[in-house]
Amino acid sequence: LTVLNAGRRYLKAEDLSGKVFVTSGLGGMSGAQAKAAVIAGCVGIIAEVDEAALLKRHKQGWLMEISNNLDHCIARLRDARKNKIALSLGYHGNVVDLWERLVYELDTTGELLVDLGSDQTSCHNPFNGGYYPVQLGFEEAKHLLSSNPGKFRTLVQESLKRHVAAINRLADKGMFFWDYGNAFLLEAQRAGAEVEKRGSNKTEFRYPSYVQHIMG
Repeated sequence: LTVLNAGRRYLKAEDLSGKVFVTSGLGGMSGAQAKAAVIAGCVGIIAEVDEAALLKRHKQGWLMEISNNLDHCIARLRDARKNKIALSLGYHGNVVDLWERLVYELDTTGELLVDLGSDQTSCHNPFNGGYYPVQLGFEEAKHLLSSNPGKFRTLVQESLKRHVAAINRLADKGMFFWDYGNAFLLEAQRAGAEVEKRGSNKTEFRYPSYVQHIMG
């Protein structure tokens, strides 16, 4: 319902075939995002750093395909988008790398390859394993979390700033991003990322919450 209503509200589209939804998280509640994309008929690319979560969703049939190669993910995205094929593709990697690759595609080809975006990392708990920084691999980040939590926190906040910068760039070109109620925008703001609504005070974010804007 969230994906369908986001399409209706932001894209003015009842039919989401050929539309691309990019997000992250295939763990608990976030695991449903892959299935939601296919039910809605769009192309869903979902990033997940934890291979165990990724493989679980693939085994369940919620993910149609998995890949750790961004070149492959972009090629599959383009093909499914062009041919209006419903697809759920799990990218085994950090979502910041995925967002930054989409910015690179925009800058080099002029193509905006994503229509809808969100995030379901566990940003309500970002410094204790809920969000993994893009600068490190999953196992390396887990080790740093236990050995030097202060450094881990710094890397998470740097990663959040890169995360938001990429989303902002794509949103400026017409992608519609929403907050999934996971404290992503709040923690990004605390990290110093540019998430405030333009022309307003710091209590308003530039992206809406799915609660008021989509489900409401």
